[in-house]
Amino acid sequence: SSDLRCSMSKKCYRFFGGLLNTQEKWLNKMSEKGYRLVRTGKLLYEFEKCKPDEVTYCVEFIGEKSKESSIDYSVGKVRWRPWAERGGRIATNTTTFNREILIVEKVNDGKPFELHTSYDDKEKYYRNLRNPWLFLLLMFALFAVTKQSIIFGIFALVSVIPGSIYQIQIMKIRKEAKTQEW
Repeated sequence: SSDLRCSMSKKCYRFFGGLLNTQEKWLNKMSEKGYRLVRTGKLLYEFEKCKPDEVTYCVEFIGEKSKESSIDYSVGKVRWRPWAERGGRIATNTTTFNREILIVEKVNDGKPFELHTSYDDKEKYYRNLRNPWLFLLLMFALFAVTKQSIIFGIFALVSVIPGSIYQIQIMKIRKEAKTQEW
């Protein structure tokens, strides 16, 4: 049966540059096509065949979490988090900041899959995603000016993209929260 399993697995190489929504959408598209994530590496994603749309994925940035706030049993690069939802299988990956990304899988029961439900929680989460990009933007901009370097200028401009995407998310959440208050 191991030969059969190998012939039904699929390997893909992808880089998402810290854009977790894009990574999550891609993983869910793979699930719709009948592929379930079984392993991740820095750029490698390995899938095996399953029923189309059998599972759904949520991708979470947990780099800011302290060891104390997340119960965590490490085995090499794989993390097992006992507090995760029952039936949630977990794999990790690293971003350009070498911070952790948590990929949570659950059986697709038709209910929305959200790890953050309150507006406060969502805003805090997106601020944690935005802040490293803002830091890089400031650092690259500073080097671009002091060293008169076009390369650092380009890096600064590239850092604007994810930083802006996360800032827009924060503004949307604040607007939704205000609407709910009425």
